[in-house]
Amino acid sequence: MPTEPLSRARIVAAAVELIEREGADAISMRRVAAGLGVGVMSLYNHVPNKDAVLDGVAEAVLSEIEFTDDPEAPWSERVRGQARAFRQIARHYPRCTMLVVSRQLHSTAGLLPVERALATLRDAGFDGAGAVRVLRMFIAYIVGSLLREVGVTPTFAPAQTRTISADGVDPALFPEVTSLAELLGECDHEAEFEFGLDMLIRAVEERAGRREGTR
Repeated sequence: MPTEPLSRARIVAAAVELIEREGADAISMRRVAAGLGVGVMSLYNHVPNKDAVLDGVAEAVLSEIEFTDDPEAPWSERVRGQARAFRQIARHYPRCTMLVVSRQLHSTAGLLPVERALATLRDAGFDGAGAVRVLRMFIAYIVGSLLREVGVTPTFAPAQTRTISADGVDPALFPEVTSLAELLGECDHEAEFEFGLDMLIRAVEERAGRREGTR
């Protein structure tokens, strides 16, 4: 069987395999080339640098998320479905997921799940700031659950205040991402943590109150 020609897709797939096997710290152009059995310089005919490979990994993982969204369903059920779809991919690619959440999203594949989630939350009545905060809280919850469930040791990139970029995106395709670009572009981690903690505590209090009322 002839060897499949080298391509960006093959390079990204090799990087995904390497990350899942050894973690993001293992990624280098030389290691990816060795895994493909090619010279390192040949990679540069398809990707400009290591960052482009990592962006490709994030894009590849997010593009596999399968949503079955019913616009007529209650918003809470739609959010559950979206969270479960992300969790399914995260369980399949646990180490790559850690890479995804630490990189700036700007590709179509990366922004589509964000747009879908924001639109659902906006339909539920959240204002822009509330929708962004709730989205971040769910991502944090899913990733935290993944760490506990799968037991991966993540490699986190240096903390960024800007995690999602709307630069160059089509406003017609991403209306929510475009309109909320400023809010998505900045993140006060302390404020976000306190917001999520408060929401979780309130939810627990509400559930505890309902159980107390049934006694």
